[in-house]
Amino acid sequence: MERSYPRRTLSGEFTIEAPGLHSGEPTSVRVVGADQGIRFSDGSTWVTASPHAVTDTSRCTKLGTISTVEHLMSAFAALGVTDADVIVTGGELPVAGGCSLPFVEAILSAGITECGVLTVKGPFARIYLQERPSKFAIGLGEGWWRAVYVRENEFVGHQEFEIALTPESYVAQVAPARTFVLEYEIEMAKKYGLGKGLDESSCLGVGPTKYLNDARFPDEPVRHKLLDVIGDLYLTGVPIQHLDVVAEFTGHALNVAAAQKLADSVEIIRS
Repeated sequence: MERSYPRRTLSGEFTIEAPGLHSGEPTSVRVVGADQGIRFSDGSTWVTASPHAVTDTSRCTKLGTISTVEHLMSAFAALGVTDADVIVTGGELPVAGGCSLPFVEAILSAGITECGVLTVKGPFARIYLQERPSKFAIGLGEGWWRAVYVRENEFVGHQEFEIALTPESYVAQVAPARTFVLEYEIEMAKKYGLGKGLDESSCLGVGPTKYLNDARFPDEPVRHKLLDVIGDLYLTGVPIQHLDVVAEFTGHALNVAAAQKLADSVEIIRS
């Protein structure tokens, strides 16, 4: 199976400055139009977005030396951005509200222009990955994605969210969903220096019987899980409308493992 899609890049550029999501230290990201795929730079070296270039998946996705790339990659995926240069200072992407909406808004403000054609061959068979209780199923499709998040005998319980992904549906139903933390994990996160850039506006607290602050959606955790899945799988460069995906109780490690299998099962041609 072979399909072609328009390549898209930014007409202009944008910069976001804010604390890093985990470090809490000053960070900035500058995104400019390009024609060599999606590349990240820490100011001295460049790394092309690829699941095989991921160097860490503990609490975020780290590409080369740059942490927390998943929310920006998710925004790129939703808007069909195939080519961009991303220059990061501070070693981590800014917190940007703990979701992808600020990145979406910045990309749309900068403008999007077509820059060629992207042809995708494959995958020719469904991709399965399972590490109980987590599992992935990825296949050639039309952009139908489903995520499942389960915390048995806890307030969250069993959350499922599925969506036919378009730029409009993503912006309305996925992009605002923030990262979240379970109440009993808060002290551990502080101990290990995680989430220092987050506050109540950029993070949803999940207690044993209720949310600790106002949720944007009744099922905000599973929507954020889907946001992360989209960003991590887009490290492959495969457009979201090329796939149907089911991701159950997954994290960054399994997301990236699934992305690696997907990358190895497709051929992407740029023209």
